[in-house]
Amino acid sequence: MAHVIVRSWQETYRGLMADDVLDDPGFVEARVRFWTAALTDERYRENRVAVAERGGRLIGVAMSGPTQDADVPWQTQLYVLYVYAADHGSGAGSALLRWVVPPTESAVLWVADPNPRAQAFYVKHGFVADGASTVDDGVRAIRMVRAGSHDVTPQECAPGPPPRAPGGGR
Repeated sequence: MAHVIVRSWQETYRGLMADDVLDDPGFVEARVRFWTAALTDERYRENRVAVAERGGRLIGVAMSGPTQDADVPWQTQLYVLYVYAADHGSGAGSALLRWVVPPTESAVLWVADPNPRAQAFYVKHGFVADGASTVDDGVRAIRMVRAGSHDVTPQECAPGPPPRAPGGGR
């Protein structure tokens, strides 16, 4: 999972983030520590994590959980959604998003700006920019929000294995 994040950041944020951050030799190990905590620490017990695979190798990862902001109307915050660039358009990202943020839930996320491909992906899935923005480590991000949809069947949002992406991935 750590390798998916690091490579995806390098593919996505090159030119938006400093190269010394993206190429830091300790970057993978820092992500390993993060994912170890995210998967084992009691603080993250309410989070949902899903991975996508193709041909037996991981190609994407997603994580959502309760929002950290007090007094907001959103049920869920999408914290992580990355798919290797070579697998963009495969359906893996959509499957991951549906798994960690079911369409019936209201949700919030922060996305780098500019990042037109990711922003278009989220718009396709019902998110809209609400005008809020922030800058962290020199990277501007905009907040996107989505109201929950009650026009889907419970089976579409039921727990179970993540849906398979076209071509055998998850």
